[in-house]
Amino acid sequence: MAESWEVLMLRGLAATDERAEKFAGTLVIHREGSAEPVESVSVSIKRTILAELHENLGRLLARSTGIRRRSS
Repeated sequence: MAESWEVLMLRGLAATDERAEKFAGTLVIHREGSAEPVESVSVSIKRTILAELHENLGRLLARSTGIRRRSS
C-alpha cells in the first residue's frame, strides 16, 4: 500500500528573475496518521507545472463551496 502524505505548506518558492523557467522552494509535509515530525523537502518546480497547477486549482476552488466569486 502506498504511503499517504499531507502537504502542509510550500515555503519560499522563488526564482532568480521574472523570466525564470524554474522555481525553488521547500515543501513541508507530514505522513498521514503518523506521530513522526513534519519533514521539509527542497523542491524545484518548472514554470509549466506551476501554470498547470494554477489552472487546475483555480477550477477546483471555483467549484468549491468555500470560495465566492467577486461580482464586477
